[in-house]
Amino acid sequence: MVKLWEQESTDWRFVMERGGDCAPLTLRSVGPDHALVANLGTDATPETARRAAAKAVKAVRELGAQSLLLDVTGIKGALGEAGLSAAVQGAELACYRQEAWKEREDKPFTLYVAGTEGMDAQAVLRETDAVTRAVCFARDLTNRPGNLLTPEMMAQAMAQAAHKAGAEVEVLDETQTRALGMGAFHAVGDSAAHPPRLIVLRWRGGSPEAAPIALVGKGVCFDTGGYNLKSGAGMKAMRSDMAGAAAVCAVVLALAENKVPVNVTAVIPAVENRLSPDSMTAGDVVISMSGKTIQINNTDAEGRLVLADAVTYAIQKEGADRVVDIATLTGACANTLGHLTAGLVSNNDGLCDALLEAAARTGEQYWRFPTFPEYKKMIESPVADLCNQSSDGCGAITAGLFVGAFAGDIPWVHVDIAGTAWVDRPRREYQSAGATGAGVTTLYRLCADLAER
Repeated sequence: MVKLWEQESTDWRFVMERGGDCAPLTLRSVGPDHALVANLGTDATPETARRAAAKAVKAVRELGAQSLLLDVTGIKGALGEAGLSAAVQGAELACYRQEAWKEREDKPFTLYVAGTEGMDAQAVLRETDAVTRAVCFARDLTNRPGNLLTPEMMAQAMAQAAHKAGAEVEVLDETQTRALGMGAFHAVGDSAAHPPRLIVLRWRGGSPEAAPIALVGKGVCFDTGGYNLKSGAGMKAMRSDMAGAAAVCAVVLALAENKVPVNVTAVIPAVENRLSPDSMTAGDVVISMSGKTIQINNTDAEGRLVLADAVTYAIQKEGADRVVDIATLTGACANTLGHLTAGLVSNNDGLCDALLEAAARTGEQYWRFPTFPEYKKMIESPVADLCNQSSDGCGAITAGLFVGAFAGDIPWVHVDIAGTAWVDRPRREYQSAGATGAGVTTLYRLCADLAER
């Protein structure tokens, strides 16, 4: 819970200062009044405020505190409302705890905020709280075990949340998607006893005649790798292979709650990649919704297949004029950029730059990969229009270009969060072990910025 301070008693006071030597994550006790101070240095940013506030909350909670007064007076002049929003978000995310299926006691914690004179603090807190709760929603879905989040269960959870937020929901079952010719989607979805679902969430906050921005999220509820079976270690966290789906749903929820004047459609192909007599095998050729044929060289390169048909659906059926897809797509991206930076592949400088500008305000890190013509040759097939696996490495880039082939000339950005969506060991103070909610804040900011333009 976040409240503006009205002289209530609190367990601890946390003060962020600016200037002098930068020690953004060093907390020290000051006097007998249970105060913590963090010096953010002369080059303070919203991200340093976010991390410092998160560390402060974790520190006082370990001491048994149930409240903290966050005083933003020291950074107000330098960071303004952006600093307030970041600090509050960091503090709220530090309180996140995974859903658990065992008895435990969750003690309430209250964050009070002071030093906001001259700001529209209530408006900032309302927007920030909605976005932060959306991040936590994405974390909850991604952390959920595969047996408790089948495609149908995912559809139900997202529909319930979307209805509550005021967004539209449509769920297409396997009969409807098969009738649309979504052969790439079904090449994966038909491998499981739990049938696939195509989940469509719409927020219509903008002009009725304006085309929507499409957010397409990979929704593989569990990924065994199919007949190209993953190792035991590689399969352990594969319930997180729907983190992209969770992210785009969360963005729609936050946009709807904050009534952002923009039209956004989230398209989520929800499937399981398992083993069955009907599972795809290496060498198969499938026909996508776009009509493009795809040679299957690796059944563990399944995410790009479901994204291909979902991107086509977003353009052909929803009329999207810009597409951003987000997915835990490749181990190659995680190996290249680690757990702090997500990869980008794009056909449009304007949309990609807008996403990077949004990321600069949220603290998330992204790196754009090159898309030289030679890379496209790596996904050519002798028997089909495309192959779902590169013939010569560059896995993160070629996977993105595969998806981009279905966007055509529509401005498109692909976001690979394979390394950032899940952390066994938190890399930021506002993270906890497990799902991070990667992409939610940046995609929300992107949509909000595009609305302002």
